[in-house]
Amino acid sequence: MKRPVGILLLAIVAAVIATAAAAWPSGATGAPGGGKIVAVGAQSQYADVIAQVGGKYVQASAIMSNPNTDPHSFEASIAIAREVGDARLVVQNGLGYDSFMDSIESATPSSGRTVISVQRLLKLPDSTPNPHLWYDPATMPKVAVAVAASLSVIQPAHAAYFKANAAAFTASMKRVDAAIASFRSAHSGVPVAVSEPVADYLLTALGADNKTPWTFQSDVMNGVDPSPQNVAAQRSLFTERKVRVFLYNQQVTDALTGSFITLARQNHIPVVGVNETMPAPGYDYQTWMLSVVRDLRLAVAHG
Repeated sequence: MKRPVGILLLAIVAAVIATAAAAWPSGATGAPGGGKIVAVGAQSQYADVIAQVGGKYVQASAIMSNPNTDPHSFEASIAIAREVGDARLVVQNGLGYDSFMDSIESATPSSGRTVISVQRLLKLPDSTPNPHLWYDPATMPKVAVAVAASLSVIQPAHAAYFKANAAAFTASMKRVDAAIASFRSAHSGVPVAVSEPVADYLLTALGADNKTPWTFQSDVMNGVDPSPQNVAAQRSLFTERKVRVFLYNQQVTDALTGSFITLARQNHIPVVGVNETMPAPGYDYQTWMLSVVRDLRLAVAHG
């Protein structure tokens, strides 16, 4: 979800900048803890890929990691500024999804820090409408390669190790690709509805037919009340049973989304919840994506 940054968040970021400017001299490099490379993922899914590629030579943490809260109510803090300030490597999404990271990085300048913007890595324009890039199965292998390259610059002696881990990550994604191909073969064109475009990239890969109007999805994503026409169109998908599954963002629910969940269930349409940040504990990125594909397959096949 890419909702407008609220006044409170802007005020907090301003305070972080003011404090951090005094706390970190310009050009500070950030000290790795215990000889490991300190790295940060703006979201838990990116931190997980860093950890898988970096292995024993990296100390990775996530800024946004709680799967039970709205990631768009996130508030920057002095502790987070310190965490980013100490990092030698940062991976963030871009497309306005985590713009607070840019402010914190500006407030904690470091000549020894590498920042990977996934938006820039994928060469996506700022006008790209859907920021949930990690739901595209092609994204994370590219992130893994970029992480390995950046870590190799920081610790050249371990370059072969990082490269091998990135290759292992890419190989492990074949399980996800196979599950997607199996779904597409069995259920290509299956009509679905969504509350917002969290999993849209994955739905495209699965060959699903997303019937929810884009303007409705975009309004919900950005915290805007959808038009009465779009609400009526969305309701008709359930009352006229035009879709087989309803996917909703279970980290961000409101009365409108709740009414659609109820309406879907009243019409015997399965409801599948999806997350913006990686569920924890017990998941890595690969098993997370596999679980989403599995839930969709079960919903379509068995209701």
